[in-house]
Amino acid sequence: MLATTSRRGRRTIAALAGSAVLALLSTACTGSNDAGGNDDSAAGKDVTITFWHGWSQDNEVKAINDSVAAFEKTHPNIHVKAVSNVADDKVNQALRAGGDDAPDVVSSFSTNNVGMFCSTKAFIDLKPQLQKSGIDPAKTFPAAMLNYTQFKGNQCSLPLLGDAYGLYYNKKAFAAAGIANPPKTFSEFAADAKLLTVADGDGYKQLGFMPLYHGYESTTEHFLGQYGATYFGEDGKSNLASDPKVAAMLNWQKGLVDQLGGYAKLEKFRSTFGEEFSAKNPFHTGQVAMAIDGEWRTAALAENKPDFDWATAPFPVPDDQADTWGRGYQTGTIVGIASTSKKQAASWEFVKYLTTDTDAVVNFANAIHNVPSTVDALNSPKLATDPNFKTFIDIAKNAHSGTTPPAVNGSGYITTLQNLGYDYESGKQSDLAAGLAATAKQIDTDIAQAK
Repeated sequence: MLATTSRRGRRTIAALAGSAVLALLSTACTGSNDAGGNDDSAAGKDVTITFWHGWSQDNEVKAINDSVAAFEKTHPNIHVKAVSNVADDKVNQALRAGGDDAPDVVSSFSTNNVGMFCSTKAFIDLKPQLQKSGIDPAKTFPAAMLNYTQFKGNQCSLPLLGDAYGLYYNKKAFAAAGIANPPKTFSEFAADAKLLTVADGDGYKQLGFMPLYHGYESTTEHFLGQYGATYFGEDGKSNLASDPKVAAMLNWQKGLVDQLGGYAKLEKFRSTFGEEFSAKNPFHTGQVAMAIDGEWRTAALAENKPDFDWATAPFPVPDDQADTWGRGYQTGTIVGIASTSKKQAASWEFVKYLTTDTDAVVNFANAIHNVPSTVDALNSPKLATDPNFKTFIDIAKNAHSGTTPPAVNGSGYITTLQNLGYDYESGKQSDLAAGLAATAKQIDTDIAQAK
């Protein structure tokens, strides 16, 4: 299995573990920016910091160790002890306990936990460090990546590589169906999905697209990324019931489900799919002709070599937003400094290097085949790319690309919306307005209880 796919799988697990992380952090005395600070590293004194991260595959660990070695070469008095394969729940147990065994610098695969890291002050606010170093975050990082690393004005983390979502399509199937170009709007997408669907008795020989929310990356937040929907109002309350783009997305997806055979038929076909992160992925096997997925899939397809040509493009957008085509949903890895650390000055030098040094970001992105997380790195001539990977670089650069905002209870609100999606696509919930109102109310209740 490719490292990039396993990384994505671990990020999914990290998101699911959000409630456990919240439980730990909500009872933690995690300190503030004053907990550490001056460790004399700036004066040349030797300092050793501990860096916890989640990467575990051989090429991933080598890549991060190479970054550490390059940093230590430019900062000979700062030594980094890197600890791999650490999940968020273990991180937060350590942050809660504090002491010499706790990490100084932490990276996480789940942007969903940023709201918790910030609101509990588990990570320090990096704004003073950024300002002192003369770094303008808005000019350094793409907007979507900057948005998912802060919460209510607290910049408690920074982006460390990213993921972007786009459209994968089977060029052989497109040619057989007489389709010349990938769709740009949802009406074109629906027409293509129908043309690409080949019946096999009461099932499918080939499905144009799997729209069900259990269809791997076909999630509510990924689809909403194409609409530019907002999740919360200025008052912090859920506005899922009042933003018409949310209902429009749910109705679009339900219409696609109905058009392609209905929930029961699609669900039966979905049960035949292999593992998402394997050569048995339904796009690899040709069971689906189009899929929504992240940039890591390009590496998986290059390794598994399916018996057809494929290509990538931005995922389609609503017809009334055709001028935003090129956008996509973004997420990524984040990195922060523990508020319990007594070596925050040295830790900042390391975080600054990992997240803002162009060569460091590009080299790491090239090594593990992910999207760079700074504007300069995205435009670097040293970035290894090809036409299919470039799609995701362009999505990351697109001003219309977005993400899901951090919340104090992590991914709780995303799960609540996703549950409504399951009910609506299956017909369990037929009154969408009532469902959205109940969903918004539940989200507000959950967030209030988490504060």
